[in-house]
Amino acid sequence: MKPVQPDAALAPVVGSKPLPRTELTKKLWAYIKKNGLQDKKNRRMINADATLKVIFKGKAQVSMFDMTALVSKHVS
Repeated sequence: MKPVQPDAALAPVVGSKPLPRTELTKKLWAYIKKNGLQDKKNRRMINADATLKVIFKGKAQVSMFDMTALVSKHVS
């Protein structure tokens, strides 16, 4: 896959170097799991910490599916 470049908002989560979208997704999920951000009751929802809130347009919680669309706005 062609590498994508994370922007400044996404870099603290996945790093600032270009990487394939598949690797970006792996790193994003590793960050979510490491910080316990997956909702305990509804596993399809992701709770935002301060870093992810910037990516999630200020929302405290988004679904997995919305997260993909929001993250794609932060890569070029």
